[in-house]
Amino acid sequence: MTALPLILTVFVACAVEAIEALTIVLAAGLTREWRSTFQGMAVALAVLAAIVAVLGPTITLLPLTALRLAVGALLAVFGLQWLRKAILRATGYKSLHDEASAYLREVTAAKAAGISSRGRVHDWYAFTLAFKGVLLEGLEVVFIVITFGANQRNVGAAVIGAAAAVVVVAVTGVLVRAPLAKVPENAMKFAVGIMLTSFGIFWGAEGAGVAWPGQDAALLVLVPVVALVALCYTLLLRPRRGRSLVVAALALTAALVHAAGVNAWWLLPVCVFAALGWSLRRATRS
Repeated sequence: MTALPLILTVFVACAVEAIEALTIVLAAGLTREWRSTFQGMAVALAVLAAIVAVLGPTITLLPLTALRLAVGALLAVFGLQWLRKAILRATGYKSLHDEASAYLREVTAAKAAGISSRGRVHDWYAFTLAFKGVLLEGLEVVFIVITFGANQRNVGAAVIGAAAAVVVVAVTGVLVRAPLAKVPENAMKFAVGIMLTSFGIFWGAEGAGVAWPGQDAALLVLVPVVALVALCYTLLLRPRRGRSLVVAALALTAALVHAAGVNAWWLLPVCVFAALGWSLRRATRS
């Protein structure tokens, strides 16, 4: 993967997390006070920068094969979690994540909290709210940066993508002074889940010794296959269609694999799709 696709991939993935962090920061700053909010943000960003500075160079020292196997497994698990949530929300089994509602909840809680100061922090509630929001969402950004950057031996490009996402979301938030409620976040999470799952399968298989046909060009087939299977689950996860969920998705995958003439290493993505289908069935039955 060259630098530009890496930057764009990390940018899209990190933009989702930045939007959620922005909602919390705006609630703290507009409702309480900006000074303590910025202090909380600054401390959280310092912690995240330290994590990247320590883990980034350390991970790149690992053998590339072992690194790709570990990173691939982590990305596949992480991506499947995003896909599972996005599919359940798209089909009504899980409520949509509404940034406007989340913002109002944070504002209500912030207004009800008392004011207390600690040291140089005048409003401890605003400080902790901003710190926890930025740190928790930032940890996911760090995970994306380190895994993508280390696997491609280009942490710098991944950092650029993440930083660009944070800057764009932050500037937009400052200009509109409101959460980015109109952004189709679930669609973004769906797309990010597809990308993370695809790269996870690709790198994990390479780490296990798989030689993909066409090498990196195999992603041009793998990404659409993951997207089609995810869409298939979404369409089939409707009333009276759940019974054929796993069978139909796997049949689609098998047809695509047969049409592409790909070798037996495609059993790995098929197993991943089956795991996603099994997880969705459990969620819809509960």
